[in-house]
Amino acid sequence: MQSREELKRAILSEFGDYNIYSESIYRAGGCVLFLAKDMGQKLLVVVEEETGSAFDRFVGPQVYHPSGKRVKEAPLQPVNAGIVRELLPFTAPVALGATGLSLGLGDRLGVASPGHLRLIKKTGVRPVLAQQSVRELTLTNRTYSDVLDAATWAVLQEGYEGGFGADGDHLKTAEEIKGALDLGFTMITLDASAHIDNTVGQKAAKQVAELYHTLPADYTADMEEHYLGKAFIVGGMAITFDTETLQRLVLTYGKALAFMGYIYHTLIVNAGREVDFEISIDETATPTTPAAHYFVASELGRMGVKFTSLAPRFCGEFQKGIDYIGDLYQFEDEFKRHAAIADHFGYRLSIHSGSDKFSVFPIIGQYTRGRVHIKTAGTNWLEALRVVARINPALFREIYAFAGEVFGEAKKYYHVTTDLTRLPDVAAMADDGLPTVLDHNDARQMLHITYGLVLTAANADGSYRFKDALYELLFDHEDEYYAALERHIGRHLEKLTENLKG
Repeated sequence: MQSREELKRAILSEFGDYNIYSESIYRAGGCVLFLAKDMGQKLLVVVEEETGSAFDRFVGPQVYHPSGKRVKEAPLQPVNAGIVRELLPFTAPVALGATGLSLGLGDRLGVASPGHLRLIKKTGVRPVLAQQSVRELTLTNRTYSDVLDAATWAVLQEGYEGGFGADGDHLKTAEEIKGALDLGFTMITLDASAHIDNTVGQKAAKQVAELYHTLPADYTADMEEHYLGKAFIVGGMAITFDTETLQRLVLTYGKALAFMGYIYHTLIVNAGREVDFEISIDETATPTTPAAHYFVASELGRMGVKFTSLAPRFCGEFQKGIDYIGDLYQFEDEFKRHAAIADHFGYRLSIHSGSDKFSVFPIIGQYTRGRVHIKTAGTNWLEALRVVARINPALFREIYAFAGEVFGEAKKYYHVTTDLTRLPDVAAMADDGLPTVLDHNDARQMLHITYGLVLTAANADGSYRFKDALYELLFDHEDEYYAALERHIGRHLEKLTENLKG
């Protein structure tokens, strides 16, 4: 039986007229499949080896080859991605479970995942390659099918067989969740923020009590029987609930918990496969206290909801594309309590807006002992712009100026504290200094949140103002982009594991 290395050598020799990604060469379905670059695009080349093969299922033109074999040049379209996932199961997403360190590597451009995988293949970290929110899809005019297919092609290109996840991130409705599950997504991050009552914290105790007593008596009696007058020992700390605290928690999270239970029991349980179910309670104005965290986790357990991760709202600020803003001593003191609660109930903490939070990564790694999920996304877009700044300074200058013009519109979607008066003056900078702009916090945030407007900006004739030029540059210089991602995300992993060494 021919080994894969022997197959790769044979194909590289016989089909040397193609610019082949050597790690993508596989035999499946009576065919040999591989990815190649040709005329400014990537394509899937299908070579038939056996009669009755899957060859005719692939969509694309059949081309002449001197070998006399039937050969197709199949475009990277959804139908062909679906066949690849069927024939090569490692190119389809899987559930990753509640153990170990994983990275959510959101790829807003759809071309970053090969770079991520070149790093991941050197580590024991598990990647969630297909990770997008509905907001991100809307801003970039992409679909969940696009996101999943991009991950499949990346996995094939790099020959990565270690398993990856696909996360329908920050989904808020049953319809959104069903759509992601129907496509094969293996992780659902439920954003229950619309059902969390953030006004309770501003109400006086008397008003809270009055509202609490309007709830069904059997419900409040059950809450009081389970929580009042009891001490729950977690990680050496005692969590207790006095009457006012319990009332506030019930009013704040009660409807959200009911919604979580509904989604789990109607959609997640009936998905027909393992699904990583993440609970997000971080999209709130008030940090999640240990009592609130314990209450939500406890109630989910009592409702029979099995979830693999939970994202609290931590103290301080996790803003986009920059380091943590806040008191590190306070963060460590509170984070170790959140980590203990997660360990107690058996799930992982999930860190949202995790890009570039280098100052808190050692703390996160230490107290979770590397059992945590970190979500990144926009930092990969910023590294793309760093490559643009090096290779095409004129294009970068245009994007930078445009981002400043539309920043106010982009702020409707993201919370940042960017001060445009502090922006670097690129007009006064030499071309070789432009990449350093990406090290400036205000510039990072401005460029970070304007990605959708940059990618969809159009000229008067309807053509894209920046998108085509940007994609062409990254296609022509993909190895440089991959290397930049490997360095930058590698720094994330170094900091996350800093306190785990030795």
